Amino acid sequence: MRIIAVIWFLLLVIPNNSVHTQSRTTFAADDGLVVVADEYFINDSLPWILMLHQAGSSRGEFREIAPKLTMLGYNALAVDLRHGKEINFVPNETYTAARKGNYSTAISDARKDIKAAMEWISQRSGSQIILMGSSFSASLAMILAKNNPLAAAVIAFSPGEFFGHPDLVQNAVRNLDVPVFLASTQREYPYITELSSGISSRYKYIFTPSEHQGVHGARALWEKEECSQEYWLGLLMFFNSLNNNTRQ
Repeated sequence: MRIIAVIWFLLLVIPNNSVHTQSRTTFAADDGLVVVADEYFINDSLPWILMLHQAGSSRGEFREIAPKLTMLGYNALAVDLRHGKEINFVPNETYTAARKGNYSTAISDARKDIKAAMEWISQRSGSQIILMGSSFSASLAMILAKNNPLAAAVIAFSPGEFFGHPDLVQNAVRNLDVPVFLASTQREYPYITELSSGISSRYKYIFTPSEHQGVHGARALWEKEECSQEYWLGLLMFFNSLNNNTRQ
């Protein structure tokens, strides 16, 4: 716990741009759509976190979060999924390209972009990947991690049944066999508990803030949100529990 406290302090006081190199990259989904992402790279020896935004958003959702993850010893990739628009003045370039090219922008088709991102990371590093999803992409991250040798763990902020079929996600993630951090608001907690009921307690850690109502999605980690320190502490404890399991 002392190590966690020190890291938590550093996350709060060190400027976000002090330890990483950010660059724009692209790769193709299996239907040909060019996917745009921001790469936050430290070195080839570190594991990767794949960051996926919520509906109506873009890779800009992680502009503040990604540098802090690099401080924890991870490379990171923030992806523009084809279902989105803009956030933090960062337009979703994959969505724009999909509209221009008449590709589907349905949330279910965003899994093609996630798969392409996982393959891009795997080809570059050969290591397993921690998937970090936000809202609908948290659900897709859990679904795609099941029985997937590329997946080391999942960080799921506010997952849910967003795909038009009751219990689709709950059934799909049943017996998920990688560590999963499930972040919820206080209001979402009962729902997410039920959603993840088929995942063994051996693998899952459900977090909800105790001092605040919480915020939907990964923006709960933004400094301007009064609950952010609680979410960061919960996430740090999850990383600590992973130990060396995700580091190749």
